[in-house]
Amino acid sequence: MMQDKVAIVTGGGTGIGASVVRKLAARGVRCVVNYASSRDEAEALAAAVGNGSIAVQADVADDAACRALAAAAVEAFGRIDYLVNNAGRTKFANHEAMDDLTAEDFIHIYRLNTIGPFQMVRACTAAMQAGFEAGNGAGAVVNVASVAGVFGNGSSVAYAASKGALVTMTKSLGRALAPAIRVNAVAPGYVGTGWFEKRLGEDGFAALNASIASKTPLGLAAGPDDIAGPIVMLLGPDARAITGETMLIDAGAHLDVGLSRRPAREM
Repeated sequence: MMQDKVAIVTGGGTGIGASVVRKLAARGVRCVVNYASSRDEAEALAAAVGNGSIAVQADVADDAACRALAAAAVEAFGRIDYLVNNAGRTKFANHEAMDDLTAEDFIHIYRLNTIGPFQMVRACTAAMQAGFEAGNGAGAVVNVASVAGVFGNGSSVAYAASKGALVTMTKSLGRALAPAIRVNAVAPGYVGTGWFEKRLGEDGFAALNASIASKTPLGLAAGPDDIAGPIVMLLGPDARAITGETMLIDAGAHLDVGLSRRPAREM
């Protein structure tokens, strides 16, 4: 039921975004793989998944670029059914180090993590509404937030605040754009992407994943596919009655205040 639909995936060339593209394409979705700087990866991915998928450069922190990206999708495919707001950034700063973040840091992070998704939704709204009115079903948006936006932890206060705003915006837009467009979010915890592997090396990356897994109730460290699967579900027809929701995906870490696994008990 997703065959021949059209999806824009921001930050789609690598990591979670690339996994989303692969899963959507496997269901017959035609993808617009957005990238800011990962041109080679995005173009290779679009060619590999087929379905006529294309790679389009745009900095979604810029409103004009968002509008151009949506226009490119409509020009190429005549419609927009799905939007995944995955592009994001952060600055690493200890939460207690109040002088390590400037106002400019907040604005820089907010512009991509919070304002960017709003601009992308706005740019895609007309095409999604037209599809709904034409009988193609509701459009669907999934924002990639973070557990940091729910619990206030994460790489910096500015990052957590930007993702918290995205969670709230998901509720606001879910209400405002219904019934033509559903808007949901996922809030990943740790995700073992290539970003970590490049910086830590193969052994260091494996050690990090093992450490994370030892501290989660499910005993695993999530990878990009673990986040992409729920995103695709939220886009698709099985989620037709869901809007304004944020799904936590952290191997159950949010259930354990101590972030450590409890010894198994005999029943």
